[in-house]
Amino acid sequence: MQLSKKLLNEGAGILRLAPTWVPRSFCIPGKRIKLHPDDYYILGSERGGIDERWFASTTHAENGPLAPDDEGLSYVVSKDGSERMLLRDLIEELKGEIIGEKLWEKYHRWPMFSKFFDNKGPLPHHIHHREEHAARVGASGKPEMYFFPAQCNNHGGTFPFTFFGLNPDVRREDVKACLERFTKGDNKLLDLSQAYKITLDTGWDVPPGVLHAPASLCTYEPQFASDVYAMYQSVLYGGECVSEDLLWKNCPEEEKGNFDYLMDVIDWEANTDPDFKKNRFMAPVVIHADKTYTEEWICYRCETVSAKRLTVLPGQTVTVRDEAAYGMILLQGRGKMGSWELETPTLIRYGELTNDEYFVTEKAAREGVKITNTSAIEPMVMLKHFSENPELTRFMNQQ
Repeated sequence: MQLSKKLLNEGAGILRLAPTWVPRSFCIPGKRIKLHPDDYYILGSERGGIDERWFASTTHAENGPLAPDDEGLSYVVSKDGSERMLLRDLIEELKGEIIGEKLWEKYHRWPMFSKFFDNKGPLPHHIHHREEHAARVGASGKPEMYFFPAQCNNHGGTFPFTFFGLNPDVRREDVKACLERFTKGDNKLLDLSQAYKITLDTGWDVPPGVLHAPASLCTYEPQFASDVYAMYQSVLYGGECVSEDLLWKNCPEEEKGNFDYLMDVIDWEANTDPDFKKNRFMAPVVIHADKTYTEEWICYRCETVSAKRLTVLPGQTVTVRDEAAYGMILLQGRGKMGSWELETPTLIRYGELTNDEYFVTEKAAREGVKITNTSAIEPMVMLKHFSENPELTRFMNQQ
């Protein structure tokens, strides 16, 4: 039997995933993603600290020439841990049997991933390219959403505020002047934007083309399967400088040095929206609540990716159905999901396996997943990340 089928059958449509750790050379770890303190720089100082854990990923992390070919990619592992293969390869072999026929026919891949982004300080005001600009470097545009789980944020880092977009009265020439000053110290781009205090257990929608400088919180980020970005801010809060090559990242060679091209990447209408918070903020919306479990939409303003939070109360067994395949990460508690044991690790060594991350095929999701909380006192909380989920369209039409 081919390995992909063996792994699929072993979990009856639920695949166990190994932790996927990603370093970033321009980041300082916030140390809230349960990696052992000795392991945050285990890949070497030249690679930077590990401040991201990727979920259900078939997307390579664009970390330069030192990055291995499988950086950012999730592995499916057997129950005893002795066999594994890339989730990307398993989906390529079994196609719609894993993600559903409609999704496979549309994308011929799993078109999203999620992550914990865990930085000690804020990121620069940066942008993810829209489809037309990403296509010029052989990539896809990148919509993403943020959610800030209380379970992952025992401290707020150095700056728990996020800048979004540009002030409505900002002129294009003001932004271009900032970009042209990138190598001359602080280009003052944040003077043209607005910061929002982040509230835990809420979220924000960030379409491609929208500038954002994320807060120093551990953030759950469902997003389209792409790793395109460019940093438009030159000096961070605290004085850390941003390398100029990140200003031109994912820019076609023939456009490097062309500041008008960088301006064209910006979705001006979305950035200067006077109702930005009204249109982009997301508070959880309850889908189901009773004495056994609660389920909520937490990321729901994007058509191509979305997420739910499921809370199963102590001692309860429930069967939960979804209309699309999904990845999941357990935030809190312990129990069972199908034939798999679930438990939230306290501390993870780099390279160790865990029982907190799984991928549920479309068939298994539609038939219903049996979940048991084996604790008598603690809720079991998981986050579920989807690509295109038919439930989301109906939900949005009702709002």
